[in-house]
Amino acid sequence: MALGRVLGEFGRVAIHLLAASALAFLIVRAMPGDPAVLLLLAQGQAADPATVAALHAQWGLDRSLPGQYAAWLGDFLAGDWRTSFRTGRPIFEEFAARLPVTLTVGLGAFALALGVAGPLAEAAAARPHGWQDRVLDAATLGAQAVPGFWLGCVLIWVFAVELRAIALFEAGPQRYALPIAVVALAVLGPLAQVYRAGLREVGRSDYVRAALARGASRGRVMVQQGRRYAALGLFSTAAAEAGTVVGGTAVVETVFGLPGIGQFVVDSVAVRDFFVLQAFFMVAVAWMLLASLAARLARRLVAPGAF
Repeated sequence: MALGRVLGEFGRVAIHLLAASALAFLIVRAMPGDPAVLLLLAQGQAADPATVAALHAQWGLDRSLPGQYAAWLGDFLAGDWRTSFRTGRPIFEEFAARLPVTLTVGLGAFALALGVAGPLAEAAAARPHGWQDRVLDAATLGAQAVPGFWLGCVLIWVFAVELRAIALFEAGPQRYALPIAVVALAVLGPLAQVYRAGLREVGRSDYVRAALARGASRGRVMVQQGRRYAALGLFSTAAAEAGTVVGGTAVVETVFGLPGIGQFVVDSVAVRDFFVLQAFFMVAVAWMLLASLAARLARRLVAPGAF
């Protein structure tokens, strides 16, 4: 039974990745603009038909769409992610060189959001309508209402220009402080809201009321009795928000000038760098599938009989 479940999980992941590869190919190829023409114009060269045709042949874009998809998918599965039109370097090497920056921002923000969301949600659930509750609602509303690029620009102006407390363009951990804070704020709200809702639902249960009747404090009962149940919803939300680790850092990387994968992809959109965009789509989907699988496993560990 366990082996069958594992094989089923792998089969589901394989089907999702295959569907994602076809979707990525179709979406990228539907983008307006010829990459050969855009690249030549970006380099200040004449986009004459002969040069464009030569680039198409070099990149394999002169084949039929099914032929292009089959050739790209075969190479991708074999570990050949092709070469970037824009930089002329292998895409796998480009991603590998920029991955530490993206993971530092994404994982750092995710860890910070989880670390703050738990205590804040527990305090808000223990004291409904208290100041902790209002702070949580304000943080959630602010994260939804304030664009990340605007908040990033404001933080740069305050901390780097006015206060001169952070040198954004010097190497070191301080360069990542503001980007991590911006991404963490966007992730904090959903995590804390779901965790607080789970704790409050536990607080209305009969066994918690019985504990309160025996003289236990509400805060202690909520923490001891509610954490496991509330964590079930938190795992699912965390899996959904885990996409920020790979795909949600592009804005802050661009605003703060960080050479991560997100910024590389944003620059690649301008010249319709097909293979870069397709590879990024696949990496993002694979990461989300991995996060979803980890969330399901965590839920089974916390509540083995529930799933």
